[in-house]
Amino acid sequence: MDKLGIFELNKVYQGDCIELMKEIPDNSVDLIFADPPYNLQLNGELYRPNQTKVDAVDDEWDKFESFEEYDRFTYLWLKEAYRILKNSGSFWVIGTYHNIFRVGTILQNIGFWILNDIIWIKTNPMPNFKGTRFNNAHETLIWATKSKNSNYTFHYHSMKAMNDDLQMRSDWYLPICQGEERIKINGQKAHSTQKPSELLHRIIVSTSNPEDIVFDPFCGSGTTPAVAKRLGRRFLAFDKEELYIKITNERLAKIKPLDKRLLSYKIENKKPKVPFGNLIEKGYIKIGEYLYSKDKKFKALVFADGTIECDGIVGSIHKVSAKLLNKESFNGWSFWFVQRQDDFLNIDELRYDYERNFLKYKQNNDLFSAILPKNYLENSLNKMINKI
Repeated sequence: MDKLGIFELNKVYQGDCIELMKEIPDNSVDLIFADPPYNLQLNGELYRPNQTKVDAVDDEWDKFESFEEYDRFTYLWLKEAYRILKNSGSFWVIGTYHNIFRVGTILQNIGFWILNDIIWIKTNPMPNFKGTRFNNAHETLIWATKSKNSNYTFHYHSMKAMNDDLQMRSDWYLPICQGEERIKINGQKAHSTQKPSELLHRIIVSTSNPEDIVFDPFCGSGTTPAVAKRLGRRFLAFDKEELYIKITNERLAKIKPLDKRLLSYKIENKKPKVPFGNLIEKGYIKIGEYLYSKDKKFKALVFADGTIECDGIVGSIHKVSAKLLNKESFNGWSFWFVQRQDDFLNIDELRYDYERNFLKYKQNNDLFSAILPKNYLENSLNKMINKI
C-alpha cells in the first residue's frame, strides 16, 4: 500500500488539517485543491420573497471571531500546503469575495507564485433575494505554483481540445452542484458548499497526470477524492467533521476508476527529437536508397551526409520537399516515405522506434502502439538489416 508519511494513500482522515498536514513529508504532493471556510460573516437568517428559508452557509466550521483569527488560520494551513507541495506541483484554492483576497495576499507572502485567477461563472446561481446587491454569480480560483521557476504540469492542448479547439479561457461557465449529484440527507443538502464534479475534473485533468498524488485538506462531501479516483490519481483528503468523512467514504465506494488507456494525453505528445541523420547512422534508412513522396511522384536519393537529391535539387528532407512543392518551408517528415518490402512507410514513424530503442527518457508506448501494430517497425528493421 502506498503511503505518504504516516497516511495511507487513497483514504480520507478525520481531524484538524493543520495538525494532520504536519505529518506529510516535504515536497511530496503533486496537486493540492483547497476549498477552505469562506468566513461569510452572515448576520441572521435569509428568506425568499415567499418567506421560505434559504439554506445558506451557516455552519460552525465557517465562523471566525475576526478577520485576524481567519488570517491566522489561513496562514497556518497555507504554510503547510507550501511545504508539502512538490516544486513541480500545482496549488488551487477557491473562494468568494469574503475571503479570496485575504487568501491571495497570504499565499503570495508565503512564497506561492500565482499563474492564473480563474472565474467560475455559475450558470444557475442563487438569486439575490433582498435586491440590495448585484447577484453574486461567480467564485474565484487561484492557480499557483511553489515558485516562479516551477516546472509545473499543464496540459494546454488537451484543454484546447476540450474547448472546441479554442484556448481555454480563465472564465469557466459551469453550473453549481445540483440534481442527482447533490448529496442530501433527509431532503437537505449534506454539505452547504458541495462543488460540482465538472470543476474538479477540469482542474485535475489540466494540471496533473495519472498516478499523481492529489491532496484536499478540506474535502467536505468528497468531490476532490471522488474525481481523483475516477481519473486514476492517488489521493489523500482530510476533514474535521465525522459526517463528511462518512459521506465521502460512501461516495468513494461507488467510484470505479477509468481504464488507464482512456487517461493518456495523446494530444500532448511531442514528436521525438531525432534528426534525419540519426536514422541513417543506425541503419533505419540506408545510404543509397530512395525516399518517395506519398503519391510516388517524386523520389530522392539518400546520401551519406544526410542530404537527399531529387530532380537536381539537393538539401535536407525539408528543403527538398519545400522546393518540390514551391513553398518557403515544409515538414519533410510528413512528405517522405520509404519502401520496406510490401510496406510503404512514412519516415516519421521510424523516429518513434529509434526513440524507444536508443533514447533514455521514458516513452509513451500507448502512442507508439496507436501508430503501428505491435513490433511492426522492429520487424521491418530486422528485415531491412538482413537484406544489407
